[in-house]
Amino acid sequence: MYSIDVECVASGLQHNDRTIAQIALVDGKGDCVLDLYVIPDVPVVSYLTPLTGLTVELLQEKGTTLAEALASLKAGLPSNAVLVGQNIAKDVQWLGLKEGVDFTSMVDLAGLLKVWDPRKGKYAYFGLDHYSTCWLGDAREGAAHNAVDDAAKSVKVFNAYTAVMYDAAAVAAVGQRILTTPPDPSFSKLNPTFEGVCQGNKNTCSCGAPKYF
Repeated sequence: MYSIDVECVASGLQHNDRTIAQIALVDGKGDCVLDLYVIPDVPVVSYLTPLTGLTVELLQEKGTTLAEALASLKAGLPSNAVLVGQNIAKDVQWLGLKEGVDFTSMVDLAGLLKVWDPRKGKYAYFGLDHYSTCWLGDAREGAAHNAVDDAAKSVKVFNAYTAVMYDAAAVAAVGQRILTTPPDPSFSKLNPTFEGVCQGNKNTCSCGAPKYF
């Protein structure tokens, strides 16, 4: 079991104008295997620092090319790895990894941890920070993201779930906590645009780009 996570900076003003700037790989215990910074090969409009924790100085100091970072990632990722993460398929897509070649399979926390909301008569989905708050008691919602921290968080939430997944009462208790604990507002809700860059909030997006999250 492994997790990968990608942090991107903005290469344009639309919410899907993003380019990779950090790649993390952690193992099944949540320990960091790789923490790779990438110097973008396109102009950067915003580093989205309050969201990503990334700055031009950090990338210039620690960054490498995307090709070199991807080579390191593929060398460090076992081909029999099972990747777990929130919307993990998006990270896989960003990195150009191939299921069955670079890794074995994926487990998406978004689907695994969905909660039935009887008031609305449908499943409710939440972000990784909210799942972490409710499953781990790790209340860091609203803090700047870091690829290593998010990948480790995914593994730890997954491990917390699998530790009790056959205990229906325990799973239901956490599900109730997820539904009744108000999530902190997301960065995109607090900042529909940041430094002129659309953040893609489904209710306030005005850039006209196709939705991809």
